[in-house]
Amino acid sequence: MIIVDTALERREAEQNPVRVAVTGAGFMNRGMTNKVINHTPGMDLPVIVNRTPANAIRCFAEAGIDDPIEVSTPAELTAAIEAGKHAYTTDHTVATGCELIDVMIEGTGTIHYATDVVLDAIAGGQHVIMLNAELDAVIGPELHHLATQAGVIYSGCDGDQPGVQMNLIRFVKGIGARPLVAGNIKGLLDYYRTPATQAKFAAQWGQTPEMVTSFADGTKIAFEQAVVANATGFSIAQRGMLGYEHDGFVDDARDLYDIDMLEEKGGIVEFLVNTRPGPGVYVFAKHDDPQQHIYFEYLKLGKGPLYSFYVPFHLCNFEVPNSAARAALFADATIAPTHGPQVDVVAIAKSDLAAGKVLDGLGGFDTYGLCETYGTTVGARLLTMGQAEGCTLVRDVPKDAALTLDDVAFPDGRKVDELRRSMERRFPV
Repeated sequence: MIIVDTALERREAEQNPVRVAVTGAGFMNRGMTNKVINHTPGMDLPVIVNRTPANAIRCFAEAGIDDPIEVSTPAELTAAIEAGKHAYTTDHTVATGCELIDVMIEGTGTIHYATDVVLDAIAGGQHVIMLNAELDAVIGPELHHLATQAGVIYSGCDGDQPGVQMNLIRFVKGIGARPLVAGNIKGLLDYYRTPATQAKFAAQWGQTPEMVTSFADGTKIAFEQAVVANATGFSIAQRGMLGYEHDGFVDDARDLYDIDMLEEKGGIVEFLVNTRPGPGVYVFAKHDDPQQHIYFEYLKLGKGPLYSFYVPFHLCNFEVPNSAARAALFADATIAPTHGPQVDVVAIAKSDLAAGKVLDGLGGFDTYGLCETYGTTVGARLLTMGQAEGCTLVRDVPKDAALTLDDVAFPDGRKVDELRRSMERRFPV
């Protein structure tokens, strides 16, 4: 973002950096920590929150910080920051309770742990950047409401596919066109992948098998596209989206979509498989001014009625700091669920599941996630993917069936379930 770099340079000159905290010290966060500390003038990352201290220490070490200190209270963190030190902690409230932290980046990809982090950051007056589409898709509209009430920004992030799509949508709207398809490009989709099938690839890249499985089985892309729908008011063409396999360039996929259907729905979120350029994102848009069609054709965008716009990459850890700066310096959310819940991700059985089974989590052996409209999810009492983990089946569920609230018993006392109920009251179907 061109305006962001100038504003950060000013903060660097004033020796008043935007200070961000991050939860998690995995593969992406290690790269992001390096980016902030070494390549983002006007910003600092003085604290990492991680339940395994060795991972936080490694994260700093890869960024060239060999002497981080452990802190256990907000006061200790404040003192470390004032002394120019970098710190780590196992307790997220140390960071959310520190008045010198401007922005909390939630980067764990968890549901229940991250819920507490986000709530406490909002209560502490910190802007929240969600490198966590999973939680955002489950209760993002409720968290956004709470953040707005508290006067802070709640946002997804640049670099992650939803944020890249939203930036592109804003560009397309800015030239006067009307987006009708917001899409994501995948290289692989197999609903039945498991941590066992993905273990080797995960080890190669230092990621968990569950995270890699959530990419392969379609759950991750479902969460991402639900986030885009809630930010745009878009819907879906059908449960699971259309997900066309298109072995060609993204421009040539425009004819796959029925424009009357797109108009009727007011826009849809989608994805393509094995399409070039991957892994990128795309927006197909219509322009209602026939005079502008002449210029689109002259500028090599074709004859319409749909015009193709795309970004051929998403540079997650490199771009996330832009969102922190946008929130702290301009009160601008990269992507936020301003349209309320439009699309959910519902849990689908990967195999025949027997009563008494306690369901595992995202990217596990038991379920995969598909997009469904919020109205159908609530009306049919479907179980959201983000709430499935830890639930106990009270009856058998066959393979590829959508789980319902009546199929499971929930664990007691989970905040995400409480916030989900609050969201459904706030946004009645």
